[in-house]
Amino acid sequence: MELMAYRCRTCGKLTHPKRLVCDVCGGRDWTPEPLAGEVTLLTYTRVHNLPEGIDKAYLDFGIVEFANGVRVTGQLGLKGEAHTGMKLRADVDVVRVVQGEEKVGFVFREL
Repeated sequence: MELMAYRCRTCGKLTHPKRLVCDVCGGRDWTPEPLAGEVTLLTYTRVHNLPEGIDKAYLDFGIVEFANGVRVTGQLGLKGEAHTGMKLRADVDVVRVVQGEEKVGFVFREL
């Protein structure tokens, strides 16, 4: 499964997630483009107070930037410590199971 960015067909603005109306030109027609590959970690945090059903002591989350300028949030799947500016690989994986239904999202891992 891939996660997508969306390019406004009127002005070319790229965004994630998809919006109803382009915030640049007011366009409403979008072309999907895959979001994948190398990213740069901009900032991160560790969350200890997790929702029921997540059987971990904590989860790490980060905001990353793709080469095309799109910024997204996702889980960090790192073996070591995170630091801003590090290069990571964007994957799509199951991030949670809610009432038996798998939810997918970005997981950023070492290159």
